[in-house]
Amino acid sequence: MQEETGLFNESFPDVPQSSSMVPEEGQEKPAKLVYGSAEEFLHEQLLPNYVREIDGRALTWCAQWYYHPEAIERIESMWRAWENLRLDAATGLSIWYKDHADHHMAILMNPRGPFHNCDKATHREPELLELAKAPPGWFVDARLDQP
Repeated sequence: MQEETGLFNESFPDVPQSSSMVPEEGQEKPAKLVYGSAEEFLHEQLLPNYVREIDGRALTWCAQWYYHPEAIERIESMWRAWENLRLDAATGLSIWYKDHADHHMAILMNPRGPFHNCDKATHREPELLELAKAPPGWFVDARLDQP
């Protein structure tokens, strides 16, 4: 059973390693993680190196980012990508900034993004998008095609 993280379940609970991450016989073991969690990565790597002036008009942030499911997933994604790309000494971190940090942070800090109701000091519950289920049969369950 998953533990609750704030109001939301963890985004990536016990993600299994892909077959490319499990070393085959005669191969080296995968590199150890630098950070043990997305939160540690956020506090020790991302935010100290990704400094912006948060004015609430051009950029927003919520100090209680962990109450925003989209923020959790995006920060978790940035952390996992960083752990992988840091191993490429030539262009890994440049690719990480261009394809991951700049992309996700621009969305997170956008005044119309997930923190749009918050300011630096005050969290306000995120407003969920309205949702209606499609009529039965419109979307086939792709799991039915799996062996």
